[in-house]
Amino acid sequence: MDNHSYNFPSDCTPLTNCKSARKPAGSTVVNMGNAGKNPPRDYLVWSLCNTMYVNFCCLGFMALIYSIKARDQKTQGNLQLAQECSDKAKWYNILAAGWNMLIPLLAVVLLVLLLIHLGTSQGSFDFFGEDGFQSFMKLFSW
Repeated sequence: MDNHSYNFPSDCTPLTNCKSARKPAGSTVVNMGNAGKNPPRDYLVWSLCNTMYVNFCCLGFMALIYSIKARDQKTQGNLQLAQECSDKAKWYNILAAGWNMLIPLLAVVLLVLLLIHLGTSQGSFDFFGEDGFQSFMKLFSW
């Protein structure tokens, strides 16, 4: 059969059903998501570092929990809850990082003050000499 000799109704096309061709054309909606706005950060790497280092009062662990929640909500598409969890993770990370820097700084300051005090009280002590350990232990004997 020749293509020119086959007749079909004018409202139908050869590859579609005539009933569907008679319906008005519908619209297609494509959801592009949040194109203009960046998704919230989850601070996961920062939370892991704060969890592994010092972790005073479990602040780093709390930051890690909220970071994971923020990442989960972001992948599920709930950007409002992801932003809330991201903000909490950020503040727990700030608190944990502050404590993580404060504790070693206090230890260094206390060591310097101890060495200054030992150098000025009852003469100087030679901690690395022959009698270093004995002179150090005299400080703690009553």
